[in-house]
Amino acid sequence: MSASNRRAKLDRDHPDLSMRRQCAMLGVARSGVYRKPRPANDNDLEAMRRIDALFTARPFFGARRIARTLSEEGFPIERKRVRRLMRLMGIEALGPKPRTAKPAPGHKIYPYLLRDLTIERPNQVWAADITYIPIGRGFLYLIAVIDWASRAVLSWRLSNTMDASFCVAAWRRRWPDTASRRFSTPTRAASSPARISPAC
Repeated sequence: MSASNRRAKLDRDHPDLSMRRQCAMLGVARSGVYRKPRPANDNDLEAMRRIDALFTARPFFGARRIARTLSEEGFPIERKRVRRLMRLMGIEALGPKPRTAKPAPGHKIYPYLLRDLTIERPNQVWAADITYIPIGRGFLYLIAVIDWASRAVLSWRLSNTMDASFCVAAWRRRWPDTASRRFSTPTRAASSPARISPAC
């Protein structure tokens, strides 16, 4: 459980347990309980926007390279601040990590259904991709349904929440007759009709 979730369990009006005792039981520091976190200022938002733009162009950059590049571009920033903002944004440099090929225990491994299939015509295989678009002070999520052979965008949908229903809505926007179809990962390969890859 994260520290923020543990802090949320604190009860300032508890009749029997003092705040000191509650903090000790939950394993949180009292300094973080009494001191209110500083709200994000416009300078942090500007730094996050610059970090996001640089990270999108070069996703293999870590905190050190991003700090050095931004400083060279006239936006001086420290590495520790870049690391804190990247952690807040939930991004990290793409690169080799230890034991990445080892599957997590209990996770189902789905077969790759396109391994022996020759994709030679449109409307044979569809794919879906999810990304985000930065706007104002937040983000919009975008799902696009793509024809694998022609690379044509068949359908797309925007949402401000990462909810599976908007993924399915993108399919039904292009194919209304699939309203009763349950979307799931196919378990065996078939050459026709067009296959529906899992959207979410």
